[in-house]
Amino acid sequence: MKNDIQSILVSEEELKRKVTEVGKRITEDYRGKELVIVGVLKGSVVFLADLIRCIDLPLSIDFMAVSSYGSSTSSTGAVKILKDLDMPVEGKDVLIVEDILDSGMTLSYIMNLMVVKKTASIRLCTLLDKPDRRRVPITPNYACFTIPNEFVVGYGLDYDERYRNLPYIGVLSREVYE
Repeated sequence: MKNDIQSILVSEEELKRKVTEVGKRITEDYRGKELVIVGVLKGSVVFLADLIRCIDLPLSIDFMAVSSYGSSTSSTGAVKILKDLDMPVEGKDVLIVEDILDSGMTLSYIMNLMVVKKTASIRLCTLLDKPDRRRVPITPNYACFTIPNEFVVGYGLDYDERYRNLPYIGVLSREVYE
C-alpha cells in the first residue's frame, strides 16, 4: 500500500497540529449555539473523529452518505444521496465536515439541502481544499490545508475504498489509477 504513494503531501504531525487549531476556532465561533456536526461519509470519518475531540462544546453528530465519484478519480457531477440525516436539524447551527472540497458539486448540493431543512446556519469545514478543481462557487468556512491538483489518499480519503487508513495525506501514484 505504501509503495503506491508517490509522496507525502501532509504529514501526520501537520494533520494533528492543524486539526487542533481548527477545532479551537470552531469552539470560539459556536460558543452558546446548538451545534450539529454533519459528517459526509465515508471520507470525513477520520478527520471528524479527531476534530470533535478538539471542540470544547456540547454538540450532536449525524452523517450523510452521498456519491458522485464511484471508482473514478473525478466527480461525475451527479449527486446521489445514499443516506440522509437521522435527526432533524431545523433551527440548529449545522457544520458540514468533509474530507475534501474539490469540484464543489457535492458540497453545494448538501448545503442547498440544509437550506431546505431550515437550519439556523450552515457552515463548511473541510480537511483539504482543492480550489483549482472548483466548478461551482463555494468557499469553506474552515479549511485545514489548501492543496494542488493532485489525487490524494490517506487519513480517510480513498481510491476505490483503499488507503483510508494511512495516517498522512499522500499523492497516489498515477500507475495505480490510470
